[in-house]
Amino acid sequence: MTWSEMQPLLSQACWDTLYMVGWSTLIAVVAGLPLGVLLVLTDRGGLLQNIVANKVLGQLVNIARSMPFIILMVALMSFTRWVTGTTIGRDAAIVPLAIGAIPFFARLVETAVREVDGGLVEAVQAMGGNTWTVVRKVLVPESLPSLIAGTTTTIVALIGYSAMAGTVGAGGLGDIAIRYGYQRFETQLMWITVAILAVVISLIQFAGDFAARALHRRGGRGGPAPRLRLLKAKEPAAADATRPGAAPADAAPADAAPGEAAPAEVSKVG
Repeated sequence: MTWSEMQPLLSQACWDTLYMVGWSTLIAVVAGLPLGVLLVLTDRGGLLQNIVANKVLGQLVNIARSMPFIILMVALMSFTRWVTGTTIGRDAAIVPLAIGAIPFFARLVETAVREVDGGLVEAVQAMGGNTWTVVRKVLVPESLPSLIAGTTTTIVALIGYSAMAGTVGAGGLGDIAIRYGYQRFETQLMWITVAILAVVISLIQFAGDFAARALHRRGGRGGPAPRLRLLKAKEPAAADATRPGAAPADAAPADAAPGEAAPAEVSKVG
């Protein structure tokens, strides 16, 4: 097979792979992020402690993660046909890809959120913040570098899943490697497909690592954390000012001359 014959096949296969991985990643992040946060909140000592709900969610996530992707695709064929109207093609492949990636990403989110300093959560609660405020202002921003790293890992895993999906007619680079490289003995095309997958994965991993390191260098687990630490540091000073015997803020200095009033009192007399 010549390059002019391989080029249109590879171009369409690359687009199909990016299409499947892009949509399944979006669905996995949208569904997996709240699921991972909920696993932390409902755990023992969490803000929404519910041991029964936490165990049920944890078992569902574990069962979904333990199932090999090939078996998951076969098991979800009826559901895929109900959602997309077909079990073949890139649109049909998005359904098992997304369902397989949601529990995977949820566990990565759970691990990232558990690393957040509990003192920041207590500071927000002391200032009257509710659970939604804690999640929005502390848990997600503080764990953002780890979340980006987890998203990168999920994308890399989905590229591998999409290659396996090609074995059942989903399209993409995996389909090209199976149909041409394996069944028609086009070894050159198969190795070109492998090289393309390696380059794509390397670029995605590099971009994800760069973004995570950039956030770490900015201190950036989001921005609210430094302000929360400052507020926590000010709390002891405010407590000292309310102790018995503490001088009021507008009191005159101890070495002031008799009859010399504080600036605030002079303005009142005038």
